Amino acid sequence: MADRFNILLVGHGRLGQLIAAAAPQAGATIAGTIDDTNTGDLADRVRWRDVDVAIDASAPDAFVANLPKLCALGCSLVVGTTGWQAHAAEVRRQIDAAGIGAVVSANFSVGATLMDALTERAAKLFAPQDLYGAFVHETHHAAKKDAPSGTALLLKGALERGGYPRPIDVASTRVGFVPGIHTVGFDGPAETITLTHTVRDRATFAHGALVAARWVRGRRGWFTMRDVLEV
Repeated sequence: MADRFNILLVGHGRLGQLIAAAAPQAGATIAGTIDDTNTGDLADRVRWRDVDVAIDASAPDAFVANLPKLCALGCSLVVGTTGWQAHAAEVRRQIDAAGIGAVVSANFSVGATLMDALTERAAKLFAPQDLYGAFVHETHHAAKKDAPSGTALLLKGALERGGYPRPIDVASTRVGFVPGIHTVGFDGPAETITLTHTVRDRATFAHGALVAARWVRGRRGWFTMRDVLEV
């Protein structure tokens, strides 16, 4: 693939490993990997001067702690870590101050991004239907730490952006090894309408993150996967 680019991978858990495995096919080279053992290496700007994009797939606390060093590198940023929403204002301030481009998303899969757009449209349709309540339910593997998931909060936000005016119940289930299931539902007196996104392979997150990484190079500002996919 032409127009290859270099990635600094921050975090080498399940998602980080999938990104590393998928990178060659996406035209990307992993220039280096940062994990719990070498976070100090982020400060070495000379070492990472040829990096085009840093992809953070670490943990919430690690991402917040590492962000100043990531911003100082001056490269574009893709954030695939969730659970740091309490620090969202400060995260955005730092990224804006650095003058870099960042794609920040709770879920990088194409399907989840399109579901976000569909949910916003559905909210507009159901907003005037007073008898219909709305809910979001998500299921993930037992090891997932944040609940509700970042994607569940994203979908709740899509309902709100779409103008849905009534309370939105959000519920979470943690069990087994489920990669991720998200359902948005509208329940009326005699019927229920649902939209469901089910992940069968976690590789979808890695592929989406690499699409975002290619897209964000050379851009400045705060973006989501909807910007990347133009939906």
